[in-house]
This record gives sequence, C-alpha cells and structure tokens, in this order.
Amino acid sequence: MNILEVKHLTKEFGGLTATSDINMTIKKNSITAVIGPNGAGKTTFFNMITAVYHPTSGDILLNGKSLVGLKPHQVSQFGITRTFQNIRLFENMTVLENVLVGMHQNLKSHWIGTLLQLPHIRKIEENARTTAYDILNYVGLENYVNENAGNLAYGAQRRLEIGRAIAAKPKVLLLDEPAAGMNPKETERLTNLIHDMRTKLDVTIILIEHDMNLVMKISDSIYVLDHGELIASGKPNEIRNNKKVIEAYLGKGAVSNG
Repeated sequence: MNILEVKHLTKEFGGLTATSDINMTIKKNSITAVIGPNGAGKTTFFNMITAVYHPTSGDILLNGKSLVGLKPHQVSQFGITRTFQNIRLFENMTVLENVLVGMHQNLKSHWIGTLLQLPHIRKIEENARTTAYDILNYVGLENYVNENAGNLAYGAQRRLEIGRAIAAKPKVLLLDEPAAGMNPKETERLTNLIHDMRTKLDVTIILIEHDMNLVMKISDSIYVLDHGELIASGKPNEIRNNKKVIEAYLGKGAVSNG
C-alpha cells in the first residue's frame, strides 16, 4: 500500500530549476532514502513535501489527497513532520518543553479553559507531560528532562529533534541528514532508533543522508537525485552498482575505469 506519491514535481526559482519532473512512490511503513551529491535538490524536495516551498508544477499525494497549496502547519496536521539538516531546537527551553511543543497540534483545549485551569484542562496537560516523558525515554533522553536543549551534546540534540517530531504522531517522518556530525556509536544508536520507529510507531520514514553505510544498511528503497533530476531508483544493491549513481558521486572517470 502506497502512503505518499510524488508526481512530476518541479520547482523553479526564477530561471533556475532546482528539481525537475520528480516521480516517487513511497510504501507505507517503508524506510526510503533520498540521496545525491550536494546541490542535487534533496532539501528542496523535502521543503516541497512539507509546504515550505510550493512546487511550480506537479502534485504530492498523502493517502491519495493532494497536499499542494497547504501551509506547513496544515501538512503537519495531515500527518507529515520533519527534522532539519541544521538542528532547530528551542535552545533556551528544556528538553521536556521542546517535546511538548511538538505535541501542541494534538492537544485540544481552549485558551479560556487554560487560563482558568479547569479540571479537564489540567488532565490534558498531565497526560501530555506523561506522553512527553515516555517519548524522552524512548529516544534515550530520560535523564535530561529539565536540561536546556542547548546544553545537550550534538547526538543528543539530534535525538531530541526526532523526539519532538514523533510527538506530533506523524504518519510520515522526514529526516534531513540525521547522522550528520555523529560518531560511529551515535550513528549505530540512530540506526537502531529508525528501525524501531518504523516497527513500533507505525511510521513511514524518508531520509536524506550522506552516510552511505547507513543508507545501504537501513533502506528498503533508494531514490537518487542529481542536478535536480531523478537519475535512479531501486533497492540498495541495485543503486550500489548503478553506473549513473557512481558517475554522479565520483565522476565519469570512476565509471570508465571501473
């Protein structure tokens, strides 16, 4: 069963075409990698999926419903959340507060009830905090609940950003270079977390990543972009031996000398 379909997706900035005629089909509960050299259009692609950018042409369908024209918060409400290449936490808020921010769209309360601290509002807030604690335990940050997010080590900040994203209960989670800057131990922990999220949280995962060992180990399918165009797609073994992919990363000489 397909959860996300991208059809002929194109984005132009003035006279520059950032992505051109991209087509993808993402299966429910799959782990899909989008790879390519720097400037290939990967982050632009993510920005269109999450409505940061609106495509010049083409369509994005979540469970058959078009997302084109929606605002970022509406796309999130439909069930797509993301992390960013450059970590975007609220550094002066606590670890717990960052996760609670990620939950806000699912908390149904009125400002008057919040102001008066009505019993049912207090119950909602208590349940939210309990869920936030569970999420922090899940991503391995249970010992940093009251620590300011800006004080965390780099790998822990990455896991907090993932925790905040899953707090919104997404159907599809986009991870933009989640292993960037991580050491081998942190990368292994991230790999296990991604596998576990797919299984236990019933979430479909799409990631942009430059760590090819991680990509080949974790992905069900891979899409390869180069200069804004989709040049290959398939299973890890197919992509590993694809001449167009090798050329895009290593140059034509790598193919001719292979």
